[in-house]
Amino acid sequence: MRLTTAQALVRWLIAQRTELIDGTVAPLFPAVWGIFGHGNVLGLGTALEEHREQIPVWRGHTEQGMALAAVGYAKATQRRQVGVVTSSIGPGALNMVTAAGVAHANRLPLLLLPGDTFATRAPDPVLQQVEHFGDPTTTVNDAFRAVSRYFDRITRPEQLIATLPQVARVLTDPSDCGPVVLALPQDVQAEVFDFPEALFEPVTHHVPRPRPDRRALADAADVLRSARRPLLILGGGVRYSAAAAIALEFAEKHDIPVTETTAGRTLVPHDHPLHAGPLGVTGSASANTLAAEADVVLAVGTRLQDFTTASWTVFSPDVRLITVNTARFDAVKHGALAVVGDAFECLQDLQTLADWCAPETWATRAAQERARWDTHIDQLRAPGGTPTYAQVVGVINDASGPDDYVMTASGGMPGELIGGWRSTGPSTMDVEYGFSCMGYELAGAWGAAMARKDGVVTTLLGDGSYLMLNSELFSAAFAGHGFVAVVCDNDGYAVIDRLQRNQGGAGFNNMYADCRSTRDAPPRVDFAAHAAALGCAVFDVDGLTDLPTAYAEARDQARAGQVAVVVIRTHPSSWTEAGAWWEVGVPQASHRPEITTARAELDTAKAGQLRYLG
Repeated sequence: MRLTTAQALVRWLIAQRTELIDGTVAPLFPAVWGIFGHGNVLGLGTALEEHREQIPVWRGHTEQGMALAAVGYAKATQRRQVGVVTSSIGPGALNMVTAAGVAHANRLPLLLLPGDTFATRAPDPVLQQVEHFGDPTTTVNDAFRAVSRYFDRITRPEQLIATLPQVARVLTDPSDCGPVVLALPQDVQAEVFDFPEALFEPVTHHVPRPRPDRRALADAADVLRSARRPLLILGGGVRYSAAAAIALEFAEKHDIPVTETTAGRTLVPHDHPLHAGPLGVTGSASANTLAAEADVVLAVGTRLQDFTTASWTVFSPDVRLITVNTARFDAVKHGALAVVGDAFECLQDLQTLADWCAPETWATRAAQERARWDTHIDQLRAPGGTPTYAQVVGVINDASGPDDYVMTASGGMPGELIGGWRSTGPSTMDVEYGFSCMGYELAGAWGAAMARKDGVVTTLLGDGSYLMLNSELFSAAFAGHGFVAVVCDNDGYAVIDRLQRNQGGAGFNNMYADCRSTRDAPPRVDFAAHAAALGCAVFDVDGLTDLPTAYAEARDQARAGQVAVVVIRTHPSSWTEAGAWWEVGVPQASHRPEITTARAELDTAKAGQLRYLG
């Protein structure tokens, strides 16, 4: 078939199908987001227009926002569908690098198609081109290499034939999943080639489920049989493998308390008798208490990020660690006994532990600790005073049902959702805390609202994240993809102010009261007026008493396809604390004695960390 490079790429995208979690088949690439410029409007833009009924194209207002929306879409579909984003060369392309970092850190599929400079170099230098004096092959798109799982620059049309199977492999392989970048020189986009028709035959991609090595499995079973205080940790890999049910079955058969990572939140029903709560710095005191006493930890589908492990101080120094992961890279970390394979298959095979069970007193202990944590959260949610994040989360939680979906990404809200949320349904939370990207809360919610057919998507964020990236509120409102955004205004970057002060620093450049201004009375942002100007339905709430009614009305607007923004003033320094340590770079020398004290405390905590790592 004689096609341009861009036409061939679009036809290939349309031909790719995927098996969803429920077994149905759907497009692997359900949507394209695009802002056109001279580097993509005539090549890829023309090809997309030609097939506009087969693959919908949505217009955003920042390239970063569009790419974050695509990431949110992938997360909402359990990595079974992939968003595509195209931009021109130069600033448009570079605007997507942050979103590529989000996808890379969170192991999420994303296909980015930035335009590139002319492969022929005949008109160089062109608009938006940067020139490297010693390497004319380098363009701004090389900035993606650090945040791409797979990167290619298509300098000849026929290169698509070799690279597209690799694109599909990376985007659908659970062990290698991440962002793919195909840099497309604008002249090559427009060049023709006689492509083989077989390239465009429909293909349905099934997520592979690799089985574990028998010897590794037997070794893991032996360690588990020796456990008196085992703990099961469920991560995002359990979610993407659709293995939550088998994980709970495994825990019930062997009486093992269960905890969750950030990416694994809402896999376990809140009231399950073995649920110990979420683990780590933003988790729960209940899970952290059990982790400190566990003699064997079985971590499934998690890379054990520092917030989960409290910078590797949450476990006992003599704990035996077993990891189950499709990626050997993650499985072998920290000298763990590595079982490499799909979470569902590995847990099913580990059922060969016969009738072994942990002591009943250990499960009882887990239930008691979780009950104490629940009581603590109830106390934090009790009405009174200036609304806190915990109180706002409580209102949203109480109003949410099993099909609803809640999101956040940065600031203080991850600690409130991870630690305090009570699951309303399976896989109903997206806390982007691999990259913790401010602004994902709004752009990602647009993607999630596009992907989810049932329930209401609610995103919670602070005023800082709102100001960082709010343009996609208009994009979603214009497109008719409704969701609710609850904006908690606490006058600045309050959670970083907490970190700054708690480590002995002076309040500086985080809260507005501590920022430089030439004005005696600097302006405040009218978030309600701003959101209304972007086409959103707005509910400006005076206090916690009015929040339930406002949120209920906002949910109605979201169901009708409208973006609804609820604005509420919140307390700047009230947080849910799980009692775990987190390592940050406290100076060894400072003009402030408070920082010197904080550094001494860090050195003491690191001694425990090094005992574990040693």
